[in-house]
Amino acid sequence: MASGRRDHASESTAAMRYIRAHLDYLRARNYAHDTLVFKEMALKSFLAWCTERGIVRLTEVTRPVLQRYQRHLYHVLARGGKPMSAGAQFNRLMAIKVFFRFLTRENVLLYNPASELELPKLEKRLPKDILTAEETERVLSQPDVETPLGIRDRAILEVFYSTGIRRSELIDMERNCLNIARGIVAVRQGKGKKDRFVPIGERAVLWLEKYLADVRPELETTDINTLFLDESGEKMDRDKLSRGVRLYIEKAGVNKQGRCHLFRHTMATLMLENGADIRYIQQMLGHAKLSTTEIYTHVSILKLKQIHTLTHPARLPEGKAEALHEIVRARQTGDESGAEIAPETDIPTAADVLAALDEEAAEEDESGL
Repeated sequence: MASGRRDHASESTAAMRYIRAHLDYLRARNYAHDTLVFKEMALKSFLAWCTERGIVRLTEVTRPVLQRYQRHLYHVLARGGKPMSAGAQFNRLMAIKVFFRFLTRENVLLYNPASELELPKLEKRLPKDILTAEETERVLSQPDVETPLGIRDRAILEVFYSTGIRRSELIDMERNCLNIARGIVAVRQGKGKKDRFVPIGERAVLWLEKYLADVRPELETTDINTLFLDESGEKMDRDKLSRGVRLYIEKAGVNKQGRCHLFRHTMATLMLENGADIRYIQQMLGHAKLSTTEIYTHVSILKLKQIHTLTHPARLPEGKAEALHEIVRARQTGDESGAEIAPETDIPTAADVLAALDEEAAEEDESGL
């Protein structure tokens, strides 16, 4: 009996060694840290599930075993007691498929049991909850701006709403990423390790300037370049930031689900409603790949800044309609200086972009990243 337990432990250790080798391989190919953390979680969860069922050798994993695990994911409850989304199931199974492809390529296995595993079909669905402009303003007004942390939190909420950046992108942002004079934020190594420039509105800039002048120097305890700091002078914790944003939403009396990602959804939806071209929204969100096709657009940051100023609900200046008409006329005549847009046949729909946003939110909830 003791010998059997030792054999099981040895096989589990061998499996973990191959998982680490796989992650090292992906790390050498410059995969993002968050991606590696998620893949490690997904593979360890699968390994634990196998071990509970007496499957301890990688050679014992067959296609029927993987199909059983797929059914397990379909029935398992995610965070909050809700069924795991199709997107979350897809991502976990994809991590397993890539892992077994690696094992086969490295001759650890003679054949790939995951090669013909059919992944869940992803739904195209619109976001469940979107804030209205009035609800967003109520949430933004919740931080106590008479306190240093209240000023910091107001600046954070304003940045989320104005730019639509992801939670991880805000946490990793450094001071030199902000160009106040031009009203532009550089998002360095965003999702997919891609850099992009994003416009930021004047009101958000004002709160950032106040935070940088009055609050950040008091929070800083070490020589750290991160833009937003916690009470200890360190980079902000993901879960703590999400809980704080959720608290402000509830405090505002807004009965809608969501945390940081809710502002990303809201910004995209409200700018679309105010007349922004879907391709500019795509550029702001950093979406290079949508659910149906890969669409790459190269948009002048100056043009993107103009569209942001005209359509973001936090600042709709007088003469907006006239300016928008000018842009429409420019489109019709082909004179959109500074913008190189994908052909008309490649233009995503609003549903494409919003569905991609909803899938991102599901990934964020699943991985905790």
